[in-house]
Amino acid sequence: MELIDLTLIWVVIIGFGVIMYILMDGFDLGVGILFPLAPTESCRNAMMNSVAPVWDGNETWLILGGAGLLAAFPLVYSVFLPALYIGVFLMLAGLIFRGIAFEFRFKANRSRYLWNWAFFGGSTVASFAQGAVVGTYIQGFETEGFVYVGGPLDWLTPFTVLTGVGLVAGYALLGSTWTIMKTEGKTQEWAYGITPKLLAVVMAVFVIISLWTPLVDEFVAERWFGQFHLLWILPALAVFFAWILYRSVRKREEILPFVATMGIFVCAYLGLLVSKWPYIVPPNHTIWDAASDPGSQLFLLIGVLFITPIVLAYTAWTYWVFRGKVREDAGYH
Repeated sequence: MELIDLTLIWVVIIGFGVIMYILMDGFDLGVGILFPLAPTESCRNAMMNSVAPVWDGNETWLILGGAGLLAAFPLVYSVFLPALYIGVFLMLAGLIFRGIAFEFRFKANRSRYLWNWAFFGGSTVASFAQGAVVGTYIQGFETEGFVYVGGPLDWLTPFTVLTGVGLVAGYALLGSTWTIMKTEGKTQEWAYGITPKLLAVVMAVFVIISLWTPLVDEFVAERWFGQFHLLWILPALAVFFAWILYRSVRKREEILPFVATMGIFVCAYLGLLVSKWPYIVPPNHTIWDAASDPGSQLFLLIGVLFITPIVLAYTAWTYWVFRGKVREDAGYH
């Protein structure tokens, strides 16, 4: 086993879990963000029905990524949690409100508008908090060894506010393209109309963050601008996917807009990873510094390798069962 770097294997596992969560829970958070903008209550019904069968399963990947991070890189928590207590609390509170709104909105009559706002508020707060956490990771932490020595609000800066707003817009774009794919009629036409506007916002924030990040972190500046290399293919691919998205919406295609949006997210995610590699606690702690004992990693790896195919299988089965369109007056057909 000495020839196998278990730390790298765990990086791949956690990285996979995180991107799966971003893509899969991102679109149902995006549906919640768009809720107040939907033209009618029947449109909101169709939007919620499209994600109701899968939203709780999507959060499985958050558990996998978070639990894996705690197991494989426990020292990360000694920095991340003290630095991000408020941000993590806001994220969890938002997810709770979003989940409660799913259950109670279907049963409510006169108070349904309150659960509409709870669905919107919980989705938006959770999305903003996730984006702010990403921004905090980019700008780094004030640490001594593996101890966080900064203040409780050091995570909240103009840069992290921008990354938070950017992720809200990005999830909304995922939500609108999901709505295009899963609905029809008035709801779908409304989604077609709002998607180009959301794409413009996302790309504007993408450009600003791309220009701002090297100013926040000298290491990132050196990695991207120190010499020309293949890393620049990632932003080029993101722009390409944005063009595909815009073109497919204009041609009224249904599946390609959602696929192209996922492509934008994957490119941005890979760009973040290569910008910081191999530092898991910026500015100077690598993945190997933060890794747990190899024996612990191996023991936990056996369980993860057993459970991950099961999660993938039931996820694929669920999406297959609930394939097709959702009508405004009913469920799937």
